[in-house]
Amino acid sequence: MSTTPPPEFPPQPPQSGPPAGNPLGPYPPNFLPPGNQPPAGGQPPPVVRRIPEDQPFVVRPNVTKRGLVFLGFALLLIVPITCCFGVGVTSSTTSGRGSVLAVVGMLGCLLAAVCLPLGLQLWLIGTGGPVLALGPAGLWIRTRPTRGQAIWLPWEGVAQISRRRWSLEKMLVVRPHDPNALANLGTYTALDSGMLSAFYGSGLVATLNFADKSEAEILAAVAHFSAGRCPLT
Repeated sequence: MSTTPPPEFPPQPPQSGPPAGNPLGPYPPNFLPPGNQPPAGGQPPPVVRRIPEDQPFVVRPNVTKRGLVFLGFALLLIVPITCCFGVGVTSSTTSGRGSVLAVVGMLGCLLAAVCLPLGLQLWLIGTGGPVLALGPAGLWIRTRPTRGQAIWLPWEGVAQISRRRWSLEKMLVVRPHDPNALANLGTYTALDSGMLSAFYGSGLVATLNFADKSEAEILAAVAHFSAGRCPLT
C-alpha cells in the first residue's frame, strides 16, 4: 500500500498517543476530533447522521460512475428479455402497430421494474454525503452503505485497514479494535453490517473505485494521516 502523502498535505509525524495538551489521556469513546467541537451542554456520541465535510481529506461517492454501472446492468437484463418477447410477438398473428405497441409496453414495464429500484439506491447513495473522512486524530466512515449515518474512530481504535474486492466493488475495509463498535445502532445498521462483514470481513467499508478520488489518493491519505498508528494491508 502506498505511503506517499498527498501533495496538498504536509508530512504527518508518527503519533503514538493523544495530542499534546490533551488532559484526558488516550482518546475516550466519545472524543470528537478538532473542527467538530460539540455544542455547549456536553459532547455528542461519535455517531452522526452525516460525515462532517470540514475534515482535511473527504471522500464522496461518484454517482456518475455507479450510475453507468447500474445502467449497464439494467440493459443486460432488459435487452435480451425484450428481444425474445419481440421475436415472439412478431411471429404471432399480431402484426403491424399492435406488435410495436406490445414490444414498447413490455420494454416500459421492464424499465420500471429494474430501473426504479436501482435509481432509488443510487439516489440514497448520492444524497447520503461523504463515505469517508480522514484527519490527524482519526477517521469518519459510514456505518450503512446507502445512508449517511457514520461513526468516528481514533487511529488508536483501528485494528487494521485493508483492501478487499467482491465482484465490481473495491472497498477500503476498516476493522476496529472494539468488536462492539457498531452495537446499539439499530436493526437496519445491524443487517447492513452483517452483510458487509460476510463479504468484506467488517461492517465498516468505503468504496475505492466508485469515489470522487482515485484509489491511490485515498490509500496515500490513509497512510499519511494514520502515521503508523494502525496496520495497512
